[in-house]
Amino acid sequence: MIKFDAEHAFLKESIKDYQAQVTACHEALMNKSGKGNDYVGWVEWPNTYDKDEFERIKNCAKRMREQCEVFIVCGIGGSYLGARAAIEMLNGLYGKKEPEIIFMGNTFSSTYIAQVMEYIKDKEVCVNVISKSGTTTETSVAFRLLKQFMEQKYGVKESGERIVATTDKARGTLKALADTKGYETFVIPDDIGGRFSVITSVGLLPIAVAGIDIDAIMSGLQEAYHDMASDDLDKNPAYQYAVCRRILQNADKNVEMLVTYEPSMTMVAEWWKQLFGESEGKEEKGILPCSATFSTDLHSLGQFIQEGKKVLFETLLLCEKPLVDMEFPADDENADQMNYLAGKSLDWVNKMACQGTLEAHEESGHVANLMITIPDMSAKSFGYMCYFFFRACAMTCYLLDINPFNQPGVEVYKKNMFRLLGKQ
Repeated sequence: MIKFDAEHAFLKESIKDYQAQVTACHEALMNKSGKGNDYVGWVEWPNTYDKDEFERIKNCAKRMREQCEVFIVCGIGGSYLGARAAIEMLNGLYGKKEPEIIFMGNTFSSTYIAQVMEYIKDKEVCVNVISKSGTTTETSVAFRLLKQFMEQKYGVKESGERIVATTDKARGTLKALADTKGYETFVIPDDIGGRFSVITSVGLLPIAVAGIDIDAIMSGLQEAYHDMASDDLDKNPAYQYAVCRRILQNADKNVEMLVTYEPSMTMVAEWWKQLFGESEGKEEKGILPCSATFSTDLHSLGQFIQEGKKVLFETLLLCEKPLVDMEFPADDENADQMNYLAGKSLDWVNKMACQGTLEAHEESGHVANLMITIPDMSAKSFGYMCYFFFRACAMTCYLLDINPFNQPGVEVYKKNMFRLLGKQ
């Protein structure tokens, strides 16, 4: 379901030259002997996920959809990025919003928080709070406000039926609160880190509340698991992508720009940035992940990409079939001189813009381009794409001999923040 193309990448090494290293890294991943091996539960998750909890997720989502106009997802990082990426990609930015999904707990912005609280005061609301420990500061700040709002609006008993907690299975502040208040709870697996958690209850519950078929997502995961089970670089596109990233970095391309041509996939790029940035950016190693949405950003970043310092390569994340298409109309007056496009589909125009940009960046800009193509913007394709990037991320980090699954640098800002806030 994914096509990978490195023909436009100016590779100075052969992908096949990395086969021995890839095989060793693949074996370390599969037999859990590599760095961070306590967090590789996602590898077998398409086969081992909890089927009973999966059914509970669907039942809970149905209940939430019936109860609320607004469903608030309260979490940060991997606790919201994957779900938001899926919902926007699969429903579109102006698609069905019954209920409307709002994300909180991912910022300290007083303006954002206050405006959300004002917006929901006269609406029917349900909340999904997501935190392994229950002490993540951004999430805890927002959830205290939400919990008080819900209890004042609905009372303690009914608010307990409208709040769902996704947290540790047995311990932590949020788990204890959920047990006390009677919230339904879902489990964040011990062996799957936050940025890999969209395929667990962390992502699947909000995605299901948005009316998306999570069975199809799991089907895509399972298909990708089988398609990417081999270490053979002739057969595994995720490993091809990982190796190409290493080859390009060896050629001093230290910035990767993930490019989409669909505004509804902007959050997919944000999710991808966390996945690769938090996994790979350690020990003064790694590639800086950034993103752009074309053709929009061609009118801002395009000049630098074309003629600026050659520090980056592009990875195009393309979709063969859009969520929705329409035909460009003719106009008798033709004052805008656009009749040459009459009868053409807008998606065809978008694809021609992509082709023209690729030619410009490759031929005169000498910018390396990798291409990843998915067949459509369906739930199955989303699941497949997630697993593709998971495999590629783990491989690219193991090729650098770093732990893909920790994030020690993230703790530094937290310590400073707590000191300034006066936390004991």
